[in-house]
Amino acid sequence: MTSPVWGLALAALSLLVLVVEGRPVFFVQRRAGFRARAFNIWKLRTMRQGEGADAERMTKLGRFLRSTSLDELPQLLQVLAGKMSLVGPRPLPTRYLERYNATQARRHEVRPGITGWAQVNGRNAISWDEKFALDVWYVDNRSLWLDFKILALTVINIFKRSGIDSQSGETMEEFNPPPEPRPGEQKMI
Repeated sequence: MTSPVWGLALAALSLLVLVVEGRPVFFVQRRAGFRARAFNIWKLRTMRQGEGADAERMTKLGRFLRSTSLDELPQLLQVLAGKMSLVGPRPLPTRYLERYNATQARRHEVRPGITGWAQVNGRNAISWDEKFALDVWYVDNRSLWLDFKILALTVINIFKRSGIDSQSGETMEEFNPPPEPRPGEQKMI
């Protein structure tokens, strides 16, 4: 079955990260999942620790792991544990929860996924507004057929290695929406 192959691949990649990059092997971060419940997401570490831009801290091995999405392999454990799904909106840091508007928060109506509609339609190369619109569209239109389509497109995008970084070279820009106008104020456009 696939689990021994996946387990061997994860063990081999973890050992490779340990030997080439040292400890820690995994990157762990609090993310918001289904119904905005917090959980720890696990990835193989792809950057040097410390301050600085992602592009500066990214290691050679890390760039390869990111471009092939192999850094996401540990998340299969979270799928098995029921915290994530194969397909759904990507889980984002919990610090973003208070920044969402009501429409954007709808992304938490389903389990977060290892891949999703926003990932196969631009990943990190699209704006936050586009990502959230695609996430909400997925929530409203999800189906088994759509999930199969997203999985197939994910495989194609991995081979094309598209949408990995944003325009600035960061893997993911910080989500900082403009403040909502107070009652009686007009929104500046």
